[in-house]
Amino acid sequence: MDSGGRQRFTIAYYREGKRLRQVFSSLDDAKKEALLVAQRIQSGMQHMTDLKPHDREAYLTARKMTDEAGMPLVAVVEDYLRARKIAGSESLAAMASEYSKHFGNLTRRATVPEVVAQLIASKTQDGSSTRHIAQIRSVLNRFAAAHPGEILDVTSSDIDAWLRSLNVAPSSRNSMLIYVNLLFSYALEQNYLPAGKPIAPSQLRKVKVADSENEIFQPDEFRRIIHAAPIHLIPLLSISAFAGIRAAELVRLDWSAVNLERGLIEIRAGQAKTASRRLVPITENLAAWLQPLSRKGRVIASGEFIKEATALARALGIEWPRNVLRHSFITYRIAKVKSADQVALEAGNSPSIIFRDYRELATEEQADEWFGILPKDGQWENTIQYDRRTRTVTLPQ
Repeated sequence: MDSGGRQRFTIAYYREGKRLRQVFSSLDDAKKEALLVAQRIQSGMQHMTDLKPHDREAYLTARKMTDEAGMPLVAVVEDYLRARKIAGSESLAAMASEYSKHFGNLTRRATVPEVVAQLIASKTQDGSSTRHIAQIRSVLNRFAAAHPGEILDVTSSDIDAWLRSLNVAPSSRNSMLIYVNLLFSYALEQNYLPAGKPIAPSQLRKVKVADSENEIFQPDEFRRIIHAAPIHLIPLLSISAFAGIRAAELVRLDWSAVNLERGLIEIRAGQAKTASRRLVPITENLAAWLQPLSRKGRVIASGEFIKEATALARALGIEWPRNVLRHSFITYRIAKVKSADQVALEAGNSPSIIFRDYRELATEEQADEWFGILPKDGQWENTIQYDRRTRTVTLPQ
């Protein structure tokens, strides 16, 4: 159409039952608008034809950018508005850069149960002791059950609340914290946690533990127990008392590791609590207890023997404190040899703990009496009656 000698180009269409008409001075602009209107009509978005030209250009540019990124425009706008609300007046680009510094190393987000399973598999492959792996599994599976979400989201206050909820002794709580630390250190190595930031459990301090008061047997008390014991309890009682081997190590010990000729007991790495091999000397009185035994297969044939031994002590009117035989050995051994380093090597402990908890609790005379306990006449004919159901012992008349 002509208007005052100038050409005009018109497009017309219907929206919501009304005929609309737009006039353009350029044929190209008219064609472009006509194409846009046709597309909007086809897609059911006729209201977009109400946009002004510059708004349409902005929309089309934004749509092209989000299409290339493979993201819906609405989702992009929603994310932006949420981020802007969090950032306030801060630059989103600066915050993203800072986030990348701390979290850019993350390979992926992993849940606590996933990381626990991977840690156990890694320790198993690395040859850690069965006991160490069992302890990891016991503590960290409980932790995973309480924290099933991503390890990245677990805070130091979460860990502290969990430890307090267990209602365990301070020393046990500290031990559990060590295993949680192990878990988070492994997660950091696997890039499940941001580099350059302290891991959550490292921000917690260990609970103060009261000075140890290890209870021990007096020589005459233990003499009464072992002199009343039947032959099947002798390995447990004698090796625990005169070599100080832990109960958990003893139940895994085979007689092939007991060498009377060399005077040594070998605790292999897979049997030891510390996962380190050590050699424990066989004292003269221990050799006297072990020599008459058959010494084939497992040293401790049944896990029930420790319960029977404690029941025997009760029948004799003697209390059996926790770890009393090991505590007794270390106490009398350091009184005898006067060296915390030597006893630490034999017992599989640290010299500092030996020095702190066991030094000067017994005299050398008491130590001589302890390591002078020998089998009595008729020792190997001893009999007792043990009721496994009630865990009681009846002594012979």
